[in-house]
Amino acid sequence: MTESPKYLAIGEILRPHGIRGEVRLRILTDYPERIARLETVYLGESASSAKLTPFQVQGNRMNSGYGLLKLHGIEDRDAADRLRGLFVMVDIDHAVPLEEGEFYLYQLIGVRILLDDGNELGTLTDVLETGANDVYVIASPEYGEVLVPAIPDTILSTDIDSGVMTVRLPDGLLPDRSG
Repeated sequence: MTESPKYLAIGEILRPHGIRGEVRLRILTDYPERIARLETVYLGESASSAKLTPFQVQGNRMNSGYGLLKLHGIEDRDAADRLRGLFVMVDIDHAVPLEEGEFYLYQLIGVRILLDDGNELGTLTDVLETGANDVYVIASPEYGEVLVPAIPDTILSTDIDSGVMTVRLPDGLLPDRSG
């Protein structure tokens, strides 16, 4: 199981927006409306970066599926352009509390994946966020890399405490074992 991070990424800065220091943000959170209520966010190359820079949030709004973020001290397009490619993070203590049955993606990395017949498929190594639904990347000793759609019909149960997820794979996802 993965150790709990100190920060969670909520967005990625894509480019400046306009001439007053706003940045266009690819949203990486299910709760983008919370960004405007945050007092401080942290910018860095990743959530595990040794050097994160805190910024006060002056404003955030949505525009065509992207966030437009205004940070204190970033007053013009040139300053905003220097932030391109950085991740916007919130410290874990200010993350949105999860509902029953919800998990942070980092909590899923390393869980054992069992098939609904009790056989072990492998270990979850990555989560691909595709837009329609997430896709879990499973490292399987028998099948190599297996991509599993994270949909209710497929994911039967997830027990983070025991580190086990049980799945029912769609027909044809794995090669026929009878050969």
